[in-house]
Amino acid sequence: MNITYSMEGDYLIPDIFANEEPEQALTKYGMLRESFLKNHHKGIYTGKLLAGTLKEHCLDIQVQAENMTEQLTKQLMAVEGISEDLKSYDQMEWVRRMNSIRNRVDEVVLTEVVYKI
Repeated sequence: MNITYSMEGDYLIPDIFANEEPEQALTKYGMLRESFLKNHHKGIYTGKLLAGTLKEHCLDIQVQAENMTEQLTKQLMAVEGISEDLKSYDQMEWVRRMNSIRNRVDEVVLTEVVYKI
């Protein structure tokens, strides 16, 4: 490995630069993945952190989880017959059913994507 050095006063300092991290912010699923790795899989967390790929990995999991959430929500809405007509006719029933769907979808996404190694 070729390492270059810069002279700072009487000392040679290695020219080491950190990897560029993606600028995108972590949202719910990305932060949950980071926390999961940090608390339950310290080796993987430390390896990715030192390699500079932790945020990229969390962003990838975040995208997968958000896509799966969107797909499953649409599928369950179609299966259960939830539409805009129900929303205009009985808002509270629509909210109750949508909350049920969101909770079920969230449980599946967390199990299948975020908390899976």
